Amino acid sequence: MKKIILIIYFFWFSNLFGLEVKLEKIVEGMNKPWSLSFINDTSIIYTEKKGKLFHLDLKNQIISEIKHNLSVLEDGQGGLLDVLYDNKNVYVSYSEKRKGRKTSTSVAKGEFDKNSIKFNNIFRAEPAIDSGYHFGSRLVKKDDHLYISAGERGQGMIAQDFTKHPGSIIRINLDGSIPKDNPKFKNKKKWLPEIFQIGVRNPQGMSLSPFDNKIYMTNHGAKGGDWFGTVNYAENYGWKILGWGGTNYTGTKIGPKWKPGFTKAIKYWVPSIAVSAMAIYQGDAFKEWNGDALITSLKDQSLRKIKFKDNEFISEQIIFKGNIGRIRDIKIHKDTGELYMLSDYGELWKMYK
Repeated sequence: MKKIILIIYFFWFSNLFGLEVKLEKIVEGMNKPWSLSFINDTSIIYTEKKGKLFHLDLKNQIISEIKHNLSVLEDGQGGLLDVLYDNKNVYVSYSEKRKGRKTSTSVAKGEFDKNSIKFNNIFRAEPAIDSGYHFGSRLVKKDDHLYISAGERGQGMIAQDFTKHPGSIIRINLDGSIPKDNPKFKNKKKWLPEIFQIGVRNPQGMSLSPFDNKIYMTNHGAKGGDWFGTVNYAENYGWKILGWGGTNYTGTKIGPKWKPGFTKAIKYWVPSIAVSAMAIYQGDAFKEWNGDALITSLKDQSLRKIKFKDNEFISEQIIFKGNIGRIRDIKIHKDTGELYMLSDYGELWKMYK
């Protein structure tokens, strides 16, 4: 077992954004952490991109590695990515080593054990692709279904190909079987049976709202065109027909920000802030935020609060910027409402008033 390096810093700041919050560094020394999930009030499971899985006991200040059988290939943005604990089961998304350098955004499920978890794949994005880009890879449970964001792996128009998984939102049952009311069985006969929505680029944030029971997500644009929006049945966000306000990295145009026939996002960012994880806030620590979206970013290193209603953007507030580095994940403690965030610096932070 590995003991937590517990170095705590308290600082108040109201800085340029006019809001006082407390940040407390809980852990440092992690190696490229990507995602965390609460097991209970004082226990967390988290991933490191290089392929390791850990249990963190906040009360006793102990970190222990959980052995697993996943075939993870860390390549560029790929590795061991999202983790979701639910009802004694653990779901993980990862870049699975397939053949040679080819990988897929894959999802596996296993029964939780603090020492070792045997995982079985319940989804593989096909085809496997030789690319280290755009795995997407967030997981959300809604009712008896698992939603998976599968990035387009840098392949552009593959996101418009409904016979391939990359560039889409996937919906499966918790055992990996396919829901009989997915789009293929209703009004999209040519779609792969696991596909719920198409036309996304690299959605690295996804969260279920306890207020309206909708799933919301964040998506990386190219050079500009990050957005925050909803997961919608059988719809199309338009990548790479649409550019969402961004351009190719070469400076060439992609397409319009939006046009009729495609899903319209709630909020766009041009230039990009490199949106990452997100959550719809519910809790007592920041009661005035209930129902708002909390959006984290990598390049911009900020935490932003989006107020919206009925899919219409109302306002945006920067909570802080540059204080803890590139923010990879954000989760809400269900009892206290405090926010827990993972930084690319290898740190776990807690935010409260």
